[in-house]
Amino acid sequence: MIRTGIGYDIHRLKRARRFLLGGIEIPFHKGMDGHSDADALAHAVMDSLLGACAIADIGELFPPSDPAYKDSNSMELLRCVVSRIKTGWKIINLDCVIICEKPKVLPYRDIIRKSLADALEVPFENVFLKGKTKEGLGSTGKGRAVEVFVSCLVEKI
Repeated sequence: MIRTGIGYDIHRLKRARRFLLGGIEIPFHKGMDGHSDADALAHAVMDSLLGACAIADIGELFPPSDPAYKDSNSMELLRCVVSRIKTGWKIINLDCVIICEKPKVLPYRDIIRKSLADALEVPFENVFLKGKTKEGLGSTGKGRAVEVFVSCLVEKI
């Protein structure tokens, strides 16, 4: 059995925060705001995988109301999700879209892909990501937020 999953996340940008995507810190004067380290890409990846496997969503597994997850490392949480699903599922591929006006994602694409592939325990070529803008439209287009969409394919083992 093969299944697909879709993940989405959005975070406001604010000063005095790190800008993290897939565990990689990108130099920028703002970062994503959130209860954890606010890595929107890692969050969308988790929701994509959890949804494809019909397990839960990240809010159920790692509730933002729980102080234990305050400032938590999203890539560590992703590894927990991978550990949970790999007993019954194989990750076939991941396709990610990062939507933000700045910073530009392309210069960091391969290092982010490698970080995700390592966390997912899949080959580098099974993970891809693209950067897009909103052409100045909405809060993301005005540089106030980052949005991420992720699609995954998993196979029952």
